[in-house]
Amino acid sequence: MLKHFVVAVIVTCGLVLAIQNCSAQSTVLNLPRDSQHSVLTQRIGITDITIDYHRPLVKGRTIWGKVVPYGQVWRAGANENTTITFTDPVMIEGHPLAKGVYGLHMIPGENEWTVIFSSAHTAWGSFTYKQADDALRVTAKPRASEFHEALTYDFDDVKVDSALAVLSWERVSVPFKIDVNVHDIVQASLHNQLTGLAQYTWEGWDDAANYLLAQKYDLDEALEYEGKSIQNEERFDNLMTKSQILDALNRKDDAKASREKAIAMANTLQLHGYGRQLQNQGQQDQAFEIFKMNIRKDPNHWIVHSEIARMACAQGDFDKAVKEMKLSASAAPDQARPFMEGMVKRLEAKEDINKN
Repeated sequence: MLKHFVVAVIVTCGLVLAIQNCSAQSTVLNLPRDSQHSVLTQRIGITDITIDYHRPLVKGRTIWGKVVPYGQVWRAGANENTTITFTDPVMIEGHPLAKGVYGLHMIPGENEWTVIFSSAHTAWGSFTYKQADDALRVTAKPRASEFHEALTYDFDDVKVDSALAVLSWERVSVPFKIDVNVHDIVQASLHNQLTGLAQYTWEGWDDAANYLLAQKYDLDEALEYEGKSIQNEERFDNLMTKSQILDALNRKDDAKASREKAIAMANTLQLHGYGRQLQNQGQQDQAFEIFKMNIRKDPNHWIVHSEIARMACAQGDFDKAVKEMKLSASAAPDQARPFMEGMVKRLEAKEDINKN
């Protein structure tokens, strides 16, 4: 009897252990998990925001107020700490937060949530959470959402300098806004980048100047950058950019001198590109003056035939325009030929190719 009892206990315990092991997740082995791992990154400007988390499933349960109690700190995911990383300083719901890695915790509420960024980011979940480690706390308003079986983070309403980070699970979503001072961060980054190898190239300084010009941000520094680009190597490209910066600074005479110098050293394709830029800016008469320079300079170049076609098209002479564009297409390099052949078809249909 004792022998049979021992065997029964062993069998029963083995069965229990087997059942437990079927659903258990190893802490030392790489095995599938019920709540699978996910990493999400959003770039704003040059700042990367990364959320690293595990995705629990609803599985028919009541989540809010039951599986995840109201009023208690929650790890905002499953398994290890949910973390959020910022490669630069940011603003969270209008509050500053330094760059770094943070444990992301939340305190759910029926009408308001607390979102917590903890400097202790290596913990296991929220079990050892301490408020003393908080780098920042903000409040967020939950909202109804479509059903999410798996807990999901996403970035919504993405703009050039901000985005909403959104947690969604079951039928609830919780957004919090992240703002990035893109201009200051990029400008500081440019200062750092231009102390490296990029400082010895004309392209590095020119790219930096073009960024500031496009953003209409610190044009005096853009002009300084362009000057250093020209010191490294004087080219059509950086002289033309310099003229555009000077125009933006309302230094029209200086801008004209730089532009004329650029045009004098431009090759056929560069002149064509400048002419097309003028057309796109609505300055067709000025563009045609540039095309005429090209015609005098290199009348047999394939791109020049397309310029003659554009001017003929503007005069309504589609027969001449088709003839010249065919000459351009026949001599164009392989990568450009399909585009030029498309221009021929548009001209044969008497379409004004100068409008776009």
